[in-house]
Amino acid sequence: MNDLATLKEFLPFIIPLVIVQFTLLGYTIYHILTHDHYKRGNRILWMIVAIVGMEFVGPILYFILGKEEA
Repeated sequence: MNDLATLKEFLPFIIPLVIVQFTLLGYTIYHILTHDHYKRGNRILWMIVAIVGMEFVGPILYFILGKEEA
């Protein structure tokens, strides 16, 4: 019962983080699928990095290391 009360305390902080995480992941996947050129790697590599490193790390790595400047 104590764990449930603790979870309810943190929900106002967890929910916005989850929303931001999935929004960033969705935009990253959209960007990977709609662009053909990358600074490093290819589309398959960046899809794997973005999905496996879903917890902010994968999408951030893509935008720092993989996204080709327009």
